[in-house]
Amino acid sequence: MPSPMSYPAALNDIIELFEFLPEAERRENLINYAEMAVACARQEGVPYDVEDVRKDVECTDTVGVYVRVDDQDRVHFAIELGPKVQTLTKAMTAILCRGLNGSTVEEVMTVPPDFVPRIIGADLVRLRSQTVYYVLGRMKAAVKTLMDCRRAATS
Repeated sequence: MPSPMSYPAALNDIIELFEFLPEAERRENLINYAEMAVACARQEGVPYDVEDVRKDVECTDTVGVYVRVDDQDRVHFAIELGPKVQTLTKAMTAILCRGLNGSTVEEVMTVPPDFVPRIIGADLVRLRSQTVYYVLGRMKAAVKTLMDCRRAATS
């Protein structure tokens, strides 16, 4: 098991919440998080440094990933999901927004994906192997785009 230092503190708290829950409570909490995914939507009037909206083959609908960096160089995400996005993807969206918002670029880019089974359970990972990692991959790709743009602007 990785050390808690491998994850931003907020994400580590969520991992610890889920990790030892019985399966029924784990699924109930995932459904609750899925319902919170709408709170991750972008806010009107807030400028984002990166806006990546697309439908990939791994997902059932369009997903928009929006990233901005604040004055303290902390990353903030907004995610918008199309109506056909599955419950588990919605749950991971809310978990990742809550767990990664306010992290540094480096923290986001170095988050290992090994926490996913600790949250959703090994059985769901096997059943939904592509979708459970989809949102994390999209968030990391958006942060990489942000870093590439910053490097290009300073060279």
